Amino acid sequence: MEFNTKVIHGNQEHDPVTGAIMTPIYQTSTYAQSTPGGHKGYEYSRTGNPTRAALENALASIENGKYGLGFASGLSAIDAIIKLLNPGDEVISTNDLYGGTFRLFTKVFKTYGINFHFVGMDQKGEIEKKINPNTKMIWVETPTNPMLNIIDIKACSEISKKHDLLLVVDNTFATPYLQRPLDLGADIVMHSATKYLGGHSDVILGALVVNNKELAERLYFIQNASGAVCGPMDSFLVLRGIKTLHVRMQRHCENGRVVAEYLRSHEKIGKVYWPGFKDHPNHDIATNQMNDFGGMVSFSIKGDDQKDAIKVLENLKIFTLAESLGGVESLSGHPASMTHASIPKEERQKSGVIDSLIRLSVGIEDEKDLLSDLEKALKLL
Repeated sequence: MEFNTKVIHGNQEHDPVTGAIMTPIYQTSTYAQSTPGGHKGYEYSRTGNPTRAALENALASIENGKYGLGFASGLSAIDAIIKLLNPGDEVISTNDLYGGTFRLFTKVFKTYGINFHFVGMDQKGEIEKKINPNTKMIWVETPTNPMLNIIDIKACSEISKKHDLLLVVDNTFATPYLQRPLDLGADIVMHSATKYLGGHSDVILGALVVNNKELAERLYFIQNASGAVCGPMDSFLVLRGIKTLHVRMQRHCENGRVVAEYLRSHEKIGKVYWPGFKDHPNHDIATNQMNDFGGMVSFSIKGDDQKDAIKVLENLKIFTLAESLGGVESLSGHPASMTHASIPKEERQKSGVIDSLIRLSVGIEDEKDLLSDLEKALKLL
């Protein structure tokens, strides 16, 4: 199947009992057994639930993977991945990283003896400098949050295979509509499905997809043993969201381009970060690796005054000031005080997260209304 068909039909079956087109919400915690151990494939909903199973099958399909896993949130999916490691193991990660991932790495898992190195991943040499006998994993987030740097997944795959490391790719910003990391050599793909996969700002959910059976079995064990699974209603909502992923992402990309180009031409804007610009430092990689450039745009205000950024954010009407991203509605945020507040100022400024930086999740509204909203707010500066 082509991708636009996969999101609707990939690995999906009509309900065998009633023929229902949409997977029913199996709102049950347990299942009847005819004799001890005699069940119909399900015993207890932490271990397995038919609605979650349908979602996991769909996730595997759209990422061109064999095994999908659903979790209670994106961070619980990340938590499961790091639990593959042992005390003393080391992870090399991008230095431009979602604040929640950084917090989990440095405030939780570091206390259990797992060490993390944060480097710029635009050059292979910088990654290889950090590899030592304790290194077990490379963690890639591309496009990065919020600076929208693009990391070469194929190049990272070559390094990981050369040194027998696991390569994990956070594909939240791009979604499988734009790039499929398993096809580029990744071992694990992670999603905060709360974002574009769900697409309607009404669910919290995380996802993993892998191809290797042994790796899948280890992750399924952690999923069941730790218990951070998604419920049937949440599974249903993301399963429904996936069915419109292709048409939503097309519009997100179209609107993202219009907004990025408008901001770049505005006299009060400092820098605009969007990988579709030909002078973006990673534009060539984005062109080769992605099918389009996404609906996320970040920009700074000239003079880098946080008060100016807050004034703009407080006066936007259609771009709602809120955490998260990837919904049909446009959202705005201030990374320094919101998504990246857990990162020390020194560290976040090194990666470009300055005080006046604003991050936009461009929705699927009419482009004229989006531009008008930005114009009115920027006039107040």
